[in-house]
Amino acid sequence: MPRASAASAKKPALAPAKPGAARKPRARRVKIPYSPEEIREIFRRFSIQRPEPKGELEHVNPFTLVVAVALSAQATDAGVNKATRALFALADTPEKMLALGEERVRDLIKTIGLYRNKAKNVIALSQRLVDEFGGEVPLTREELVTLPGVGRKTANVVMSMAFGVPTLAVDTHVFRIGNRLRIAPGKTPDEVEAAFMRIIPEDYLFHAHHWLILHGRYCCKARKPECERCVIADLCKSPEKTCDVPAPLVELPAQVV
Repeated sequence: MPRASAASAKKPALAPAKPGAARKPRARRVKIPYSPEEIREIFRRFSIQRPEPKGELEHVNPFTLVVAVALSAQATDAGVNKATRALFALADTPEKMLALGEERVRDLIKTIGLYRNKAKNVIALSQRLVDEFGGEVPLTREELVTLPGVGRKTANVVMSMAFGVPTLAVDTHVFRIGNRLRIAPGKTPDEVEAAFMRIIPEDYLFHAHHWLILHGRYCCKARKPECERCVIADLCKSPEKTCDVPAPLVELPAQVV
């Protein structure tokens, strides 16, 4: 099935309509062991390694993106994609999802963790989109988080990938990197988000959350970071680091999404 997002059609502006609006929530400032020059160099290297990073959840429009991200809680992208291919082939709009019904949705996503509750949320958010938003996915975070099963992380992903707003979605990988590298420490995802938003250079902000997610997923792994494959090994301040020599800075093969 086709896989695309609204953001893929054209590269969006680097700043939202109201400067600073995306740079929330606020959190206490913690001194980090990186200079602004080191922060910029980290993201410069990520940009060379992955010039056009993409999210790995399959979707065909903003609605299917909302559903996919909501289903991805406590599940892998690969597992969600396996379930949603059949789901989205049958229902790629809120109206079609409602016509499908909760029982059928539940059957189609039963390979995903917490599928019963997630099926209820998919139907409930579809109903709310029809009733409150004319069947269209809203553009603002404040409206997105009113949808059942949609939290701040999901809203940030949708705003970035579907509508081109530079936001930072803090999943388990971004949270881990923020704290492990001591680059954006925080006790909660909101604190880590705020810490990253303070330091990421504006011109790197749009792709930053994908770079961080992919770096955490494929290099700075949870159980054992692969420091010998890391392009920022010389800059990294993590006490868990096992290598000081950065990997060759080359562009990686294009993602197959």
